[in-house]
Order: sequence, then C-alpha cells, then structure tokens
Amino acid sequence: MLKLYNTLTRDKQEFRPIVPGQIRIYVCGMTVYDYCHLGHARVLVVFDMVTRWLRAAGFDVTYVRNITDIDDKIIKRAAENNEPMDALTARFIQAMNEDAAALGVLKPDFEPRATEYIPQMQEIIRVLEGKGLAYVATDGDVNYSVRDFPGYGELSGKSLEDLRAGERVEIVQAKRDPLDFVLWKHAKPGEPAWPSPWGQGRPGWHIECSAMSSALLGEHFDIHGGGQDLQFPHHENEIAQSEGAHDHPFVNYWMHNGFVRVDNEKMSKSLGNFFTVREILARYDAEVVRFFVLRAHYRSPLNYSDQHLDDARQALTRLYTALKQHDVAPAPVDWNEPHAARFREAMDDDFNTPEAVAVLFDLANEVNRSASRDAAVLLKSLAATLGLLQRKATEFLQGGTAVAGSGDELRISLMIAAREEARKARNFAEADRIRKELDDAGIVLEDKPGGKTEWRRK
Repeated sequence: MLKLYNTLTRDKQEFRPIVPGQIRIYVCGMTVYDYCHLGHARVLVVFDMVTRWLRAAGFDVTYVRNITDIDDKIIKRAAENNEPMDALTARFIQAMNEDAAALGVLKPDFEPRATEYIPQMQEIIRVLEGKGLAYVATDGDVNYSVRDFPGYGELSGKSLEDLRAGERVEIVQAKRDPLDFVLWKHAKPGEPAWPSPWGQGRPGWHIECSAMSSALLGEHFDIHGGGQDLQFPHHENEIAQSEGAHDHPFVNYWMHNGFVRVDNEKMSKSLGNFFTVREILARYDAEVVRFFVLRAHYRSPLNYSDQHLDDARQALTRLYTALKQHDVAPAPVDWNEPHAARFREAMDDDFNTPEAVAVLFDLANEVNRSASRDAAVLLKSLAATLGLLQRKATEFLQGGTAVAGSGDELRISLMIAAREEARKARNFAEADRIRKELDDAGIVLEDKPGGKTEWRRK
C-alpha cells in the first residue's frame, strides 16, 4: 500500500485515489522570466520521480505541470530588456525544456500556460464575487476576502491572527484586510491586459493555478505538489479560491519538496551562492545532478556543495562500473524478488529514494561479487523507475566530468551559455575555466564578431 506524507494533515497516510487505478496530479511549474535554478531543478526531478514510480506501480497517471507566463516579474524583466513579453517567455520556456531534458525529466501530460486560461480564471472570480468572497477594491483590483473563508490557514497550520503577525503581508490601503489577495489586477499603462467584467486587467498569480488545475483535472483531484516555499501563501490561496468557488474539497493530498541550501546557507542571489541549472551542468554530468537530487529524501533539505556533487559522481560511477561487464536492458520486474520487494517497499513509503538507492548499491555489490547477469538486469530495471542508469556504462564512464559522450551537443551548448553569462558578469576566470574544460574534452571554441560563439571538435 502506497503511503505519502500529506502536508494538509501533517502525517503519513495510505494513498487512496478518487478513481481506483487512476491518479490526477498537478504541480506548480516555473515562472519563465529567467533560467531555471537549482531549486527549480529539484521540483522538476522530484515530481518526475513521483510520476515515474506511480506509473511503475500500475497507476494510470495524468500529470499537469503549469507554466506562469504572465506575472509582475515577467513584465518587469521584459521592460528592462526592451523585449516583447512573448519573446521573453518563449526564450525561457525553451531554456527550461532544454534543462529538463538534460536532467532526464519526462514531459508532463499537459503543460498549460496561464495566458491560455484567462476565461476560466474570470469565471472562477465571477463565482467568488457572487458568493461574497471577492470584492472590487477602490483601486480597481478584485481581491479575495480571506476572513470570509472559514478554512483559511489549514494548510499552513496557522490562524488568521498568527498569519497577520508572522507573515510579511503587503498592506494596501484599498484592501479590507492585509491578508486579502488580488484575483484580478486593474490595467496599468503599458502593461498587457485583457477585457473583463471588472475592466481591462490581468490575473493575479494565485488564480492561475486554480483555473488551470480544475480545467484539466476537474474540481477535485488527487495530488497537488510543489516546492515548500509555495505552501503559504500560494497553495493556501489556491485552496481558498477553489473550495470557495466549488463548495467541496479541492485536493486530497498535498506534497511539498524541501528547500535547497548551498554549503548549509539559504540559496539566494544576495549571498552570491545562487546557481542556475546551466551553470551546474557546465561542470557536472546531468545524470550526476539527477542522482544527487534523488539520493536525498524529497522532503528533506538538499544541501548543495561541490563536495556533495563530487560524492554523487563517485557513487554513480560505482553503479555504472557494476554494469560495465554486462550490456543489459531493462526488463519487467518480478516484485517478489527480495531486492525488488525492498525497493518497492521503500518507494511505497512516501517515495523513500535514499533506501531505494541503497538497494541499487546492494545489487551492484552482487554483480561485482558474482558477475550475475540477472542481478545486472534487475539493477538496470529498478534504476529505470528513477530515471537512472539508462546509458551504456562505457558512455558514462568515458564521458568525463562535463561532456558525457561524443554526441552530447546539448551539454556543450549549456557550457557555452554558462561561459557567456560569466563573461557578461566579467567573471573571466570562470569563463576561462569553462573554455579549458571544453578544450580538454576535445571541443574548440571560436568567438565570432557580434558576440556569437561557434564550436568544433578537434
């Protein structure tokens, strides 16, 4: 029986799908105004692991991961770049997809964009207004009236008084209560806007996910996931909107992955320890990064450091070394086999990947000890449910630290992009390091007029 930790109830529960054999899951995706960072990578990899395992366990899974393509940050960045908003978001959606593919993340079944669901957002706001849960403020915004929703604070476990005292809530004079949040923003000069019953404007952030999830998965579905930072206020506000509009439960199980820290400090740009996925992939094989994320439990803090990545590379090398003597492919798993049973027990216990990875190492030891081809097949097959060990062992072992295999053009492009970012930041030592690493891997860079960089193999 699958058990998972439900943030809403703060305990581990037996999972019971709404429709037997089927699971509908929604995960809050990226706001596309910049390159994905390590925190985004964890969300991508963790919920890719979750959906892979649910499917391996026999469930029919519908997985939705949204894209926020209208937001204050997007508007601000487009203005700073003197770039059309659509061009900005298209560029970073492509970059996100490249990063996800490099990390072995499968495409979700649906990847809705917020701007495609404006009518559905307006309909939910209209219903909330009709029930007295939304009001038009004096500044023209439509706000949600938090005090009129009795269950507010259940997900975060705080009363309204606790939230007012402990959270940094922007106080806007037009709001009835500081905790009230915007559903529809009135249009400002030069900003994108859509017609609505409340005049020209655009949606608030929180209403986007309520609209997209209900449109694609229904008004009541199984699992909602995202990073721990979204628990309050974003997910709390989603519950208020959706249950306020529909008068029944929104989501049965809430899953949140833990924070990412860098050398035991919170990752932030102000501390100078902020890393994009591209910067990390310029130095480490993408499967090493995926393995680093998965060998920690998804709810635990993830501490990034060069040493931890180096340790992950060495550990993954041990697993691939065990497969070197057997060129095998994944096969259907006999879940009664002792190693497979342990693996399944671990994964069914709130996706306990550290214990599941320990089973992989036990199998690797058996392969090394007995040269068992059956053990190698099982190692390959169990690892496949985590999206690991699917390359030929020789490809990984001969690939080096950055460019894994002669055909890995994506990683070369990522390294070149990271070098260009370093040059723009006048971090010439880092730019030279990337160039040397590529040169050592047999890749020659040629900087052309206009800032374009081309590459060729030696």
